[in-house]
Amino acid sequence: MKGRVLVARQDNLGDVLLAGPAVRAVAAHADSVVMLAGPRGAAAAEMLPGVDEVVTWCAPWIDPEPPPVTESAIHEFSEVLRKIDADSAVVFTSFHQTALPLALLLRMAGVEQIAAISEDYPGSLLDVRHRVEGDPPEPERALSLARAAGFELPDGDDGGLAVRRPLPDVGHLVGRRRYVVVHPAASVPAREWPMFRCRAAVRELAAAGWAVVVTGAPADRELTAHVAGHSGVDLGGRTDLPELAAVLDGADAVVAPNTGPAHLAAAVGTPVVSLFAPVVSAARWAPYGVPRVVLGEQFAPCRNTRARYCPVPGHPCLTLVTPEEVAAAVVEVTS
Repeated sequence: MKGRVLVARQDNLGDVLLAGPAVRAVAAHADSVVMLAGPRGAAAAEMLPGVDEVVTWCAPWIDPEPPPVTESAIHEFSEVLRKIDADSAVVFTSFHQTALPLALLLRMAGVEQIAAISEDYPGSLLDVRHRVEGDPPEPERALSLARAAGFELPDGDDGGLAVRRPLPDVGHLVGRRRYVVVHPAASVPAREWPMFRCRAAVRELAAAGWAVVVTGAPADRELTAHVAGHSGVDLGGRTDLPELAAVLDGADAVVAPNTGPAHLAAAVGTPVVSLFAPVVSAARWAPYGVPRVVLGEQFAPCRNTRARYCPVPGHPCLTLVTPEEVAAAVVEVTS
């Protein structure tokens, strides 16, 4: 199985991190690994052990805000694939995505062996057409594809999430006290715990004796400032992804919705209190491989709808979770 292998996961940060164990399986048997990522996940791809090079391209059939399909863009991307000169490719996708457009372009670029999960008939586009029964955790689903393509994890690799180390020193941001991270934002509103609940949880955790650090992207600065209030340290927009990983690594626990930083916390081994809206399956997407408590009504009417905005008035699946429950869950995962 030696040679240059292209692995693809072209969606969000968390999705890329969840593919990490499968990428390590490929890397254990390849001369070099090139990861094809989308713009939302490329920074996470740079942090995956086993990846030698990252190529970024926004796939119109994958990205949630897809660019138009144009002949010039496809020709340009085809030339990028040709220059990668991969001997084989493993295309990782979520259950609701298709690998076949990329498989077609890879075949046109001269890639001889292509593996992917596909419910649709792939014709001659795939050499390994893999199928997955049931609803396994996403890292295990990806690993099953790697295994079907001939790539096994090496001895001693437990199949958990991981990032490259060492991580940056963030002592100047978090101080030297033990702390809990609260990350309030998610990629879509339906997955977010209401802001007033987040702010109250920061106060509740601080009253219980925790130092509380509130994290978020630059676009979340107004949100993180409000949530932190006078009880927490606001790091909204003050960290790049490796620095955020280091902040999460130093925490005793992370409180977060179903979002990339929850998976980043799992990748650095930190317990997670997961505020999980059931618009997707917790069995598949909850933080993997670390102590966790999943909060939220998992049988709410929005279950498995993939809704971006909550279709139920009042967003009850998460609004009914109280700050006291979150504080108790932090005690549980840190005990």
